[in-house]
Amino acid sequence: MSTNHLTTVSSPEVVILASRSPRRQELLRQIGVPFRCINPNVEERRLDNEFPSDFVLRMAREKARSVQTEISSEGTPVILSADTVVVCDQRVMGKPRNRDDAVNMLSALSNNDHRVFTAVAVTRGPDLAVLLSETIVEFEEIDEVQIDLYWKTGEPIDKAGAYAIQGLGGVFVKQIKGSYSGVVGLPLFETSMLLSRFGISSWQVSKEELEREQ
Repeated sequence: MSTNHLTTVSSPEVVILASRSPRRQELLRQIGVPFRCINPNVEERRLDNEFPSDFVLRMAREKARSVQTEISSEGTPVILSADTVVVCDQRVMGKPRNRDDAVNMLSALSNNDHRVFTAVAVTRGPDLAVLLSETIVEFEEIDEVQIDLYWKTGEPIDKAGAYAIQGLGGVFVKQIKGSYSGVVGLPLFETSMLLSRFGISSWQVSKEELEREQ
């Protein structure tokens, strides 16, 4: 194992991820950031005339602050949160409410491009910083049979825009311009930048782990 670019720490600081999303957990593991999860208590409702980018930025901030309030007795840990929406033809798509909602979303995405906005927020104590990732995704044409089969897999149920680019839904994607991990739900470039501002390095390994690999 190469030691280049690795941050060796005696006891890595554990980040609190304000999410239960398996995708976000996997992406944090990918960049070597130790974490534990706490689900935020936030109503994810877009305000009237609120721009999609403003909506996800607000949600990311509110999720971080919600968890911070919940664990106020634990000192000042670093808290990471994120929020994602899909926007197609000025329609904001969150997670589908039911099958009909998912079918409508996927039909609108078919043979069309859309934008995925993901905001990332990091807070420690009174300090909070947030960044926004915007990615353009182009879909191939998908017919009613494909949409029905995809719905039956169960994958669209809890996904913004009713698809998972990292899963079975990836076959619909012709091309993207921007951040793949942002479409998954946690843009790694922006996440790493924000965490570094709060003293959290990516690619962390403990001295014990490093010695075991050598």
